[in-house]
Amino acid sequence: MSQFRNGYRSIGVLIGVNADLLIFAATLTVALFAAGYLASL
Repeated sequence: MSQFRNGYRSIGVLIGVNADLLIFAATLTVALFAAGYLASL
């Protein structure tokens, strides 16, 4: 159980460190899909 808790905590730390990178990647993906959708209209 403690192994699971430590793994969960390390995933939380990784997400906290890379949150800005994840937000950037998500924003870029949404922008590309939106541009493709608008171009197909």
